[in-house]
Amino acid sequence: MRLLDAMPRPTTKDLAKAAGVSLATVDRVLNGREGVKQNTVDRVNHAIATLGFVRNLQAANLAKSQTYRFIFALPRSGGQFLEQIIQRIKEAAVVYSADHVWCEVQYIDENDPHSIATYLASLAKKDVAGVAIMSPETPQVRDAIMRLQERGVAVLPFVSNQTKMDADWVGIDNQAAGATAGLLLGQCSGGRTGSIMVISERMQSRDSMERRLGFDKEINENFPNLRGLPSLETYGNEERARSIIAINLRVNPDIIGIYVMASEARMPLSILAALGIDPAIIKIAHERTPFTEQALRDRSLDGVIAQDAGHLVRVAIRRLKGIVDRRQTVESQEEIRIDILLRSNI
Repeated sequence: MRLLDAMPRPTTKDLAKAAGVSLATVDRVLNGREGVKQNTVDRVNHAIATLGFVRNLQAANLAKSQTYRFIFALPRSGGQFLEQIIQRIKEAAVVYSADHVWCEVQYIDENDPHSIATYLASLAKKDVAGVAIMSPETPQVRDAIMRLQERGVAVLPFVSNQTKMDADWVGIDNQAAGATAGLLLGQCSGGRTGSIMVISERMQSRDSMERRLGFDKEINENFPNLRGLPSLETYGNEERARSIIAINLRVNPDIIGIYVMASEARMPLSILAALGIDPAIIKIAHERTPFTEQALRDRSLDGVIAQDAGHLVRVAIRRLKGIVDRRQTVESQEEIRIDILLRSNI
């Protein structure tokens, strides 16, 4: 049997002929340049859909020396999880340099939304193609992101979401992550009745709020034997954390589980160990770090809800590049999975 030759791919000449326009007009539409009437743009886009035209972006970028400078705007303090993300950004910078993608980290003060807004206002399209930003949601940051997009710079919330950008952000479904933690705590409780201590760094963070919502829904609907206590906010301050955790343990002697919602579990778990709590108390935390891995091994932690740092970085780069190139990424490949880590599978 003779295999049929593959059909040739449509070219820009085919597009021009199908749309009834010049090659120069097709080029302007493909590159998003101004000066083309909307009905002409519509005709070209219709021809693209009809012919199944797929642009060879690598060749086009090579021809016009296209480069992509992407900035990861990350908090100055973030513990071991943030350290892993930074390491994965450095690795990705090497891998993607062959595609003319340059990645760098810019540190921001997550507690000062005005300084973040000022920094974002300093960025221009001629200097940077895209920004992945990890920042709590505030009116100042939200407005600065919108203005940056208006200036033609691609922007993605990274790990911590922003309300107006649910369709374009990189991170896990935090309500589902919180519900997963609630399910693990509920199943590990073995039907015992008692309270669950919930520890957060700050509830202003949208990921903490969503994790708490998912956690409460799971506990309230499926585990009537358990009671979620009000969230404790440490604000990353060790002295404050030690004080409020100790008080909470003292006034709630029925605590049978502890849920650390923050991405950095090292400080609260170290404090709990120093306080000599009952080993039978179930402890669930977030993010895979050297500390949480060791805590799982020595059984001072029962489970970890994690998201892969390397996958987060790679997806952010691909999505930023897709926004710049006006191409859709494959959603099934970009979804950030919720991983459940136990001492048996690390």
